[in-house]
Amino acid sequence: MTQHERPSQEEFDNSARWYKSVTPKYTLDWYVKWVASVFVLGAMSIRGIMELAPYDLGLSIIGVTLWLWVSLLWKDRALIVLNSVGLLFLIKTMIMSLMN
Repeated sequence: MTQHERPSQEEFDNSARWYKSVTPKYTLDWYVKWVASVFVLGAMSIRGIMELAPYDLGLSIIGVTLWLWVSLLWKDRALIVLNSVGLLFLIKTMIMSLMN
């Protein structure tokens, strides 16, 4: 097989040389994690622009909340802790910004 030929499905399935995603595609968690990632990346892309800080905060809260949902679906304790604490920090920041 040359470098540019695609392997047969059987060769792909039985090979350790080909990267295979562990997570299933097109399930609820797959869609939610990609939407969540878009929100987090959107927030990160405007971070540091002071005039857009409220939008950064809103996008971050939505993205982290969706990632928390994914982590609960996956029952991944590390992600649950990370996103729960992150969400608490973001909510605290939002409340403090509304009080000023």
